[in-house]
Amino acid sequence: MTWSEMALVAVGALAIGLMLAWRGASRLDRLHRKVAASRIALDAELVRRASTAVELAASGALDPASAVLVADAAYAASDAGAVTSPAAALKMDGLGPDRERAESGLTGTLREALGSPESVALLRAGPSGEVVEALAATWYRVTLARRFHNEAVAQTQRVRRLWYVRLFYLAGRAPMPRTVELDDALPHALEMGGG
Repeated sequence: MTWSEMALVAVGALAIGLMLAWRGASRLDRLHRKVAASRIALDAELVRRASTAVELAASGALDPASAVLVADAAYAASDAGAVTSPAAALKMDGLGPDRERAESGLTGTLREALGSPESVALLRAGPSGEVVEALAATWYRVTLARRFHNEAVAQTQRVRRLWYVRLFYLAGRAPMPRTVELDDALPHALEMGGG
C-alpha cells in the first residue's frame, strides 16, 4: 500500500468518525432540549395545580381547617417553585429537593383534605364541582408531565453513558439531567372514571 492510499484510508476513517460524532452530538443536543422543554411543561402544570388548589381552598367547599392547610401547602409549593431567571427554568437538575418536598407536601395535604371517595363525590355534586374537576384534570396533567420528563431524562442519561459520547466528550459542559421524584399519585376518587 502506498502512502497516498494510506492517507486516503486515514482521511476516510477520519471523515466517518467526524460524521458519527456530529450525529451523536446533534442527537444529544435534541435530547437536552427535550429535557428542558419537558421540565418547563412540568413546572407549568405544577403551578396550575397549586393555583387550582388555592381556588379549591377559597371556594368554601372544604372545612375551614382543611382549606387553611391546602392553601398553606399550595403557597409553599408556589414559593418553592419561584423561578428567579429564565436560565433557572432550563436547569437540568430536576426541580430541586425543596420544590420536590413542597410539591409532595401539597399532594399529601390534598389527599387528606379530599378524604374518602364519598366526600369527593359530594364535592363534585356541590357548587364547587367545577373546581374539583379542574383540580383532577390539572393533577392528572402533572402526573403525565412528570412521566414524560422522567422518560426524557432517562433517554438522555442512556445516550450520555455510551462509550463514544464519553470518549469524545460530546455532552460538553451540560450537566447530567436528573429525574423529578415527588409524590403525585392521584387519589382514586379523582381518577378519570374513578370514584
